[in-house]
Amino acid sequence: MPNFTKMAIKASFLKLLNQQPLSKISVRSIVEDCGINRNSFYYHFRDIPSLIEEIVSDSANDIIGKYPNIASAEECFNAAFSFALENKKAVLHIYNSVNRDIFETYFMNICEHVVTRYLDTVFGVGTVSDFDRRILIRFTKCELFGLCVDWMSCGMPDGSIEEIKHMLYLCRGLSDEIIRRCRESEK
Repeated sequence: MPNFTKMAIKASFLKLLNQQPLSKISVRSIVEDCGINRNSFYYHFRDIPSLIEEIVSDSANDIIGKYPNIASAEECFNAAFSFALENKKAVLHIYNSVNRDIFETYFMNICEHVVTRYLDTVFGVGTVSDFDRRILIRFTKCELFGLCVDWMSCGMPDGSIEEIKHMLYLCRGLSDEIIRRCRESEK
C-alpha cells in the first residue's frame, strides 16, 4: 500500500519545483505546502537531494516500465524525453542546480534502457557480436543523452523538439548501415 505522506511530500516538492528554482525550496516550504511537520519529512527522506533522487529514480523506473519494446528512433526519443517534457520547469530547475548529477545519472540509465530495447526490438538479440552490440548501445545512448543535455542547456525550447525529430528523420537507415558494417567486420 502506498505511503500517502511520502506521496504528498513528492507532490508538494514537484509543485514547488515547477514554480521556483531548487535553491529557493526548503524542507520548511515543502512541509508547509503539504501540511505535515518536519519530522514527517525526515522520517521519509534524509534531505532534499535524497527526495530528488527518489523522484528521478521513480520516474526513470516508470519510463522503463512503459517501454518494454521500442520499434523506432522516434519512439526511443519520446521515451527518453517524456519525463522532461511533462515536468519542464522542474527538470530545468534540477538541471541548473548543484544536484544536476542526480538527474544526469538516472537519465543516462533511461537512455541506455530505451536504446537497448530499441536495438533489441528492431534488430533482435544476437544479430551482431556482443562486442559490437555494446559499442552500438554505448554510442547511441550517448548520442541520445547528448541531445537531451544540449536541449536542456538551451532552456528546453519547444522549437528544438521539431529539430531533433527532423534530425531523427534524416538519420533513418543509419542503424541498418551500422548493423551491416558490424556483420561485414565479423567475416
